[in-house]
Amino acid sequence: MGNSIDERFNTLILRDLVNHETDFIPILADGDDEALQSLDVPKVLPILPLRNTVLFPGVVIPITVGREKSLRLVREVSKGNKLLGTIAQVDFKLDDPGTRDLYPVGTMAEVLKLLEMPDGSTTVIIQGRRRFRVREFISEDPYFRATVEAIADVLPVNNNEFNAVVGSLKDLSVKIAQFTSNIPPEASFAVKNIENSTFLINFICSNTDIEVSEKQKLLEIDNLLERGMQAISYLVKEVQMLELKRDIQSKVKTDMDRQQREYMLQQQMKTIQDELGGNPVEKEIRELKEKGRQKNWPEEVGKYFEKEVDKMSRLNPAAGEYSVQYSYCQILLELPWNDTTEDNFDLEHARRVLDEDHFGLEKVKERILEHLAVLKLKNDLKSPILCLYGPPGVGKTSLGKSVARALGRKYVRMSLGGLHDESEIRGHRKTYIGAMPGRIIQNIKKIKSSNPVFVLDEIDKVSKQFHGDPASALLEVLDPEQNSEFHDNYIDLDYDLSKVMFIATANTLSTIAPPLRDRLELIEVSGYLVEEKVEIAKRHLIPKQLESHGVKPEQALIGDEVLMHVIEHYTRESGVRELDKKLAKIIRRIAKKVAFEESYNPAISVEDIREYLGVTQYNKEAYQGNDFPGVVTGLAWTAAGGEILYVESSLSKGKGNLTITGNLGDVMKESAMLALEYLKSHAPEIGIDPAVFPEWNVHLHVPEGAIPKDGPSAGVTMVTALASAFTKRKVKKAIAMTGEITLRGKVLPVGGIKEKILAAKRAGISEVILSSDNRKDLEEIRPEYLTGVEFHFVETIMDVLRIALTGEVAE
Repeated sequence: MGNSIDERFNTLILRDLVNHETDFIPILADGDDEALQSLDVPKVLPILPLRNTVLFPGVVIPITVGREKSLRLVREVSKGNKLLGTIAQVDFKLDDPGTRDLYPVGTMAEVLKLLEMPDGSTTVIIQGRRRFRVREFISEDPYFRATVEAIADVLPVNNNEFNAVVGSLKDLSVKIAQFTSNIPPEASFAVKNIENSTFLINFICSNTDIEVSEKQKLLEIDNLLERGMQAISYLVKEVQMLELKRDIQSKVKTDMDRQQREYMLQQQMKTIQDELGGNPVEKEIRELKEKGRQKNWPEEVGKYFEKEVDKMSRLNPAAGEYSVQYSYCQILLELPWNDTTEDNFDLEHARRVLDEDHFGLEKVKERILEHLAVLKLKNDLKSPILCLYGPPGVGKTSLGKSVARALGRKYVRMSLGGLHDESEIRGHRKTYIGAMPGRIIQNIKKIKSSNPVFVLDEIDKVSKQFHGDPASALLEVLDPEQNSEFHDNYIDLDYDLSKVMFIATANTLSTIAPPLRDRLELIEVSGYLVEEKVEIAKRHLIPKQLESHGVKPEQALIGDEVLMHVIEHYTRESGVRELDKKLAKIIRRIAKKVAFEESYNPAISVEDIREYLGVTQYNKEAYQGNDFPGVVTGLAWTAAGGEILYVESSLSKGKGNLTITGNLGDVMKESAMLALEYLKSHAPEIGIDPAVFPEWNVHLHVPEGAIPKDGPSAGVTMVTALASAFTKRKVKKAIAMTGEITLRGKVLPVGGIKEKILAAKRAGISEVILSSDNRKDLEEIRPEYLTGVEFHFVETIMDVLRIALTGEVAE
């Protein structure tokens, strides 16, 4: 580097120090590699500890001197040969470092100038000359003195590689200077004009923004090529960090520019809208607030709504959150809250409506009328949670409509069949995309009343999966003590469901969770008699189908005999759903004849039914006689109602094995084994020789093997069949039985008595054997169901055998 350039650099840095008294920009002084390498280093040097910097050979830096030892050192040296040694402190926080607190390698420096600053501090300007290594500290007072030895820089052999390293250092340094605003332009100018590679590397090492310990490592590297390579690694990291900062600042600036542009456009749009008659967004918010003030809802809900509308007014209408918030406020407005319909307390009207819409169902009707009576007297009653359970097609769901009409309330129905997600009941939190209230709140919003009759259909078919347990969520809905504060996740407010009259329906109670079943008031809706089905068809089904198909009443005359024939030979159910389908088919055939103007007999006969419905699908469950011993008629309950079944037994020569067939479940198989064991233990009393049991195999069969059968109620039937087979005594004619047996010979009560009695009457049975504990079940059955049937109530199996077996022995 030429002297003229170096002198200009020295003048620049000194002028900056004297005038500005600020942080320094180290600059290179004059000299060359040979001059520095040949410079003698005294054997003993005074040592000046440096707090937070490292001095490199050829670099000029100002040092603010504050410690007494250091002040004395620089003043004495500046009056003498002006040479001292500089060593960086390991810990810059130490005010009085010891010899162990200094690095072993430092730089000999020449004092260029000593300045007394206006604030009373002293600054010394020094230039690094040559590196040295401390051999030994010889004194610490009045300042550090040490014996030292010079360290020579190792010049590179491969000039091309070294030149490439130097070029990279220049480029990286200039790039850093361009990125950093607090580095003056003179620094880039100095780097570009430094021709001495050694000075350039030292200059850049001194200016790199790295820790003192890392600068010290650079100073201790003897090979200039390695020192330059290490400096490049530090500069590359710094460039990457500066580029990242610049990108972040650029993005922020771009966002700010976009926001400012949007703000300006919105202001212009607002001005245009004001000229045209107002801002539609503000108009929207004003309308919401006005509707909120007119809404009949609790005071706390009104305050909450005001807050939500204010929150919406602060959102950007173009943002997605605005539409979410608007939808939420709209749903709050659409919910009925305190809006209810007035109940009709005319009890005679209610009774008339219930009787018009449904034939039978006396217990259900009585419960509804009881509720109305209490509500009329007290005018404040938490609605009961009724659960109607029974076979399909008996009118459980349609009863809800009748109750709503009788009370003068609105009606809503929600099917729970296959429901497996808890959020279907409680809703989703409104922060989720596509969130909506649960189906309870949605139906309340749709019906616009807080006290409807709410039918929860098929509550026994709620399923449980990993999405949650809907049955558990229903606990809060169906508990009168809790549902006054029902919490929907979307609404996020408590909603009062205590005024809602919930009616649940189910086919079976076994699949309803016990905690949920405990909250329900259970009312059984059993199957209909054939006579009742005839009345229901005449009063409801036929008029409905005539109206649906556009056929006039005089064009289709269906009498009781025809209805009875259809019920017995084309349907097999407890309810009337299948009957409704068959009647619809008959009316469609008549509608076709009327439309084609074909001649036909409007008074439909039994013979016409075969043309309309085809061949008979079911044979009437008729009693098949008592011609053979070992065959007994039993009574069974199914989801479609009651049925009769036959238990057949036969004996064959063998070793006393028991074979059971007929697709029987475990409970029925156990009943068969119980029956045989009872006979063996009581053989003499029954009139059976005990010696016959090991000699005869027993086969017990229940016909219709394709149908699974299970349950304990066939116990008495099986023991009677086996006793008849072993004694060869026939069973009394037209008798059927049901009951569970024990090993001690007791007959226990069973369920489904009404359905079983109806099945017995349909089959022409005249006598029925029941457990004496089932006597109470007959008291709840209407007398017309019992007409024509004689009942025998028994305590033990012996009682059953005395009644059922005749004295007639088969040949």
